Amino acid sequence: MNNNKPEVWLRGSLAKIPALLQPAAHALLQAKEDVEKYTTDFPEQLLWEKPAGRASVGFHMQHLTGVLDRMLTYAAGKPLSETQFEYLKNEGNPETHSSVKSLTEPFKSKMEEALKVIENTPEATLTEKRTVGRKKLPSTVIGLLFHAAEHSHRHVGQLLVTVSVLKEGNRF
Repeated sequence: MNNNKPEVWLRGSLAKIPALLQPAAHALLQAKEDVEKYTTDFPEQLLWEKPAGRASVGFHMQHLTGVLDRMLTYAAGKPLSETQFEYLKNEGNPETHSSVKSLTEPFKSKMEEALKVIENTPEATLTEKRTVGRKKLPSTVIGLLFHAAEHSHRHVGQLLVTVSVLKEGNRF
Protein backbone atom coordinates (compact mmCIF):
# COMPACT_ATOMS: atom_id res chain seq x y z
CA MET A 1 0.00 0.00 0.00
CA ASN A 2 1.33 3.45 -0.95
CA ASN A 3 1.15 5.69 2.12
CA ASN A 4 2.10 8.72 0.02
CA LYS A 5 -1.22 8.79 -1.81
CA PRO A 6 -3.75 11.46 -0.86
CA GLU A 7 -6.97 10.29 0.77
CA VAL A 8 -9.36 8.60 -1.65
CA TRP A 9 -11.69 11.60 -1.94
CA LEU A 10 -8.76 13.71 -3.18
CA ARG A 11 -7.82 11.28 -5.97
CA GLY A 12 -10.63 12.36 -8.31
CA SER A 13 -13.85 10.87 -9.56
CA LEU A 14 -14.35 7.13 -9.58
CA ALA A 15 -15.25 5.64 -12.94
CA LYS A 16 -18.77 4.21 -13.21
CA ILE A 17 -19.93 5.73 -9.89
CA PRO A 18 -22.90 8.12 -10.19
CA ALA A 19 -21.92 11.71 -9.37
CA LEU A 20 -24.19 12.02 -6.34
CA LEU A 21 -22.76 8.82 -4.85
CA GLN A 22 -19.07 9.68 -5.33
CA PRO A 23 -18.71 10.80 -1.66
CA ALA A 24 -20.16 7.52 -0.36
CA ALA A 25 -17.91 5.46 -2.64
CA HIS A 26 -14.86 7.53 -1.66
CA ALA A 27 -15.62 7.02 2.03
CA LEU A 28 -16.09 3.28 1.64
CA LEU A 29 -12.84 2.91 -0.30
CA GLN A 30 -11.04 4.95 2.37
CA ALA A 31 -12.48 2.69 5.07
CA LYS A 32 -11.24 -0.36 3.15
CA GLU A 33 -7.73 1.07 2.84
CA ASP A 34 -7.66 2.13 6.48
CA VAL A 35 -8.79 -1.27 7.78
CA GLU A 36 -6.02 -2.90 5.74
CA LYS A 37 -3.48 -0.38 7.02
CA TYR A 38 -4.44 -0.65 10.69
CA THR A 39 -4.78 -4.43 10.81
CA THR A 40 -1.63 -5.34 8.90
CA ASP A 41 0.68 -7.08 11.37
CA PHE A 42 -1.87 -6.72 14.16
CA PRO A 43 -1.15 -9.36 16.82
CA GLU A 44 -3.85 -12.02 16.64
CA GLN A 45 -3.74 -12.63 20.39
CA LEU A 46 -5.08 -9.08 20.86
CA LEU A 47 -7.98 -9.43 18.41
CA TRP A 48 -10.63 -9.82 21.13
CA GLU A 49 -9.04 -7.68 23.87
CA LYS A 50 -11.32 -4.91 25.17
CA PRO A 51 -9.17 -2.04 26.43
CA ALA A 52 -10.99 0.00 29.08
CA GLY A 53 -14.03 -2.24 28.50
CA ARG A 54 -14.51 -0.88 24.97
CA ALA A 55 -15.23 -2.92 21.85
CA SER A 56 -12.48 -5.17 20.52
CA VAL A 57 -10.78 -4.94 17.15
CA GLY A 58 -12.58 -8.18 16.24
CA PHE A 59 -15.96 -6.66 17.04
CA HIS A 60 -15.31 -3.58 14.90
CA MET A 61 -14.23 -5.73 11.98
CA GLN A 62 -17.32 -7.95 12.25
CA HIS A 63 -19.58 -4.93 12.68
CA LEU A 64 -18.15 -3.18 9.61
CA THR A 65 -19.11 -6.18 7.49
CA GLY A 66 -22.50 -6.59 9.13
CA VAL A 67 -23.52 -2.94 8.84
CA LEU A 68 -22.64 -2.85 5.16
CA ASP A 69 -24.68 -5.99 4.58
CA ARG A 70 -27.69 -4.66 6.48
CA MET A 71 -27.65 -1.22 4.84
CA LEU A 72 -27.41 -2.77 1.37
CA THR A 73 -30.38 -4.99 2.17
CA TYR A 74 -32.48 -2.05 3.36
CA ALA A 75 -31.40 0.06 0.35
CA ALA A 76 -32.68 -2.73 -1.88
CA GLY A 77 -36.04 -2.47 -0.10
CA LYS A 78 -35.76 -5.89 1.53
CA PRO A 79 -36.10 -7.05 5.14
CA LEU A 80 -33.22 -8.71 6.93
CA SER A 81 -32.96 -12.48 6.70
CA GLU A 82 -32.59 -14.89 9.61
CA THR A 83 -28.93 -15.31 8.58
CA GLN A 84 -28.41 -11.56 8.94
CA PHE A 85 -30.08 -11.54 12.36
CA GLU A 86 -27.82 -14.43 13.41
CA TYR A 87 -24.74 -12.56 12.17
CA LEU A 88 -25.82 -9.46 14.12
CA LYS A 89 -26.32 -11.55 17.26
CA ASN A 90 -22.79 -12.93 16.91
CA GLU A 91 -20.97 -9.64 16.30
CA GLY A 92 -18.32 -9.48 19.00
CA ASN A 93 -18.30 -13.22 19.61
CA PRO A 94 -14.64 -14.36 19.64
CA GLU A 95 -15.67 -17.95 18.92
CA THR A 96 -16.73 -16.99 15.39
CA HIS A 97 -13.31 -15.78 14.15
CA SER A 98 -9.81 -16.35 15.40
CA SER A 99 -7.70 -14.45 12.88
CA VAL A 100 -7.44 -11.02 11.35
CA LYS A 101 -7.63 -12.59 7.88
CA SER A 102 -10.87 -14.41 8.70
CA LEU A 103 -12.37 -10.99 9.48
CA THR A 104 -10.78 -8.86 6.76
CA GLU A 105 -11.67 -11.16 3.86
CA PRO A 106 -15.47 -10.97 4.42
CA PHE A 107 -15.14 -7.20 4.95
CA LYS A 108 -13.28 -6.75 1.65
CA SER A 109 -15.84 -8.90 -0.14
CA LYS A 110 -18.77 -6.96 1.33
CA MET A 111 -17.02 -3.69 0.45
CA GLU A 112 -16.71 -4.79 -3.18
CA GLU A 113 -20.41 -5.68 -3.17
CA ALA A 114 -21.27 -2.26 -1.73
CA LEU A 115 -19.28 -0.51 -4.45
CA LYS A 116 -21.05 -2.56 -7.13
CA VAL A 117 -24.42 -1.61 -5.63
CA ILE A 118 -23.43 2.06 -5.65
CA GLU A 119 -22.17 1.77 -9.21
CA ASN A 120 -25.48 0.27 -10.32
CA THR A 121 -27.77 2.61 -8.39
CA PRO A 122 -29.49 5.03 -10.76
CA GLU A 123 -29.49 8.60 -9.42
CA ALA A 124 -33.23 8.79 -10.13
CA THR A 125 -33.83 6.21 -7.36
CA LEU A 126 -31.84 7.95 -4.61
CA THR A 127 -34.83 9.64 -2.97
CA GLU A 128 -37.02 6.55 -3.02
CA LYS A 129 -38.37 5.74 0.41
CA ARG A 130 -37.01 2.77 2.32
CA THR A 131 -37.58 1.50 5.83
CA VAL A 132 -35.15 0.28 8.45
CA GLY A 133 -35.62 -2.49 10.98
CA ARG A 134 -38.64 -4.09 12.50
CA LYS A 135 -40.04 -0.68 13.40
CA LYS A 136 -39.82 0.31 9.73
CA LEU A 137 -38.14 3.62 10.49
CA PRO A 138 -38.08 5.99 7.50
CA SER A 139 -35.08 6.45 5.24
CA THR A 140 -34.20 6.67 1.54
CA VAL A 141 -31.84 4.85 -0.79
CA ILE A 142 -29.31 7.70 -0.56
CA GLY A 143 -29.72 7.88 3.21
CA LEU A 144 -28.91 4.20 3.59
CA LEU A 145 -25.92 4.31 1.25
CA PHE A 146 -24.49 7.35 3.02
CA HIS A 147 -25.14 5.80 6.41
CA ALA A 148 -23.25 2.70 5.30
CA ALA A 149 -20.28 4.93 4.46
CA GLU A 150 -20.35 7.17 7.53
CA HIS A 151 -21.05 4.34 9.96
CA SER A 152 -18.17 2.39 8.46
CA HIS A 153 -15.87 5.34 9.05
CA ARG A 154 -17.05 5.71 12.62
CA HIS A 155 -16.01 2.14 13.34
CA VAL A 156 -12.75 2.45 11.43
CA GLY A 157 -11.90 5.39 13.70
CA GLN A 158 -12.70 3.33 16.77
CA LEU A 159 -10.71 0.42 15.35
CA LEU A 160 -7.71 2.73 14.85
CA VAL A 161 -7.81 3.89 18.46
CA THR A 162 -8.23 0.35 19.79
CA VAL A 163 -5.37 -0.96 17.63
CA SER A 164 -3.15 1.92 18.77
CA VAL A 165 -3.94 1.43 22.46
CA LEU A 166 -3.41 -2.32 22.30
CA LYS A 167 -0.16 -2.08 20.36
CA GLU A 168 1.23 0.68 22.60
CA GLY A 169 0.10 -1.04 25.77
CA ASN A 170 1.86 -4.19 24.68
CA ARG A 171 4.89 -2.36 23.22
CA PHE A 172 4.54 -3.78 19.70
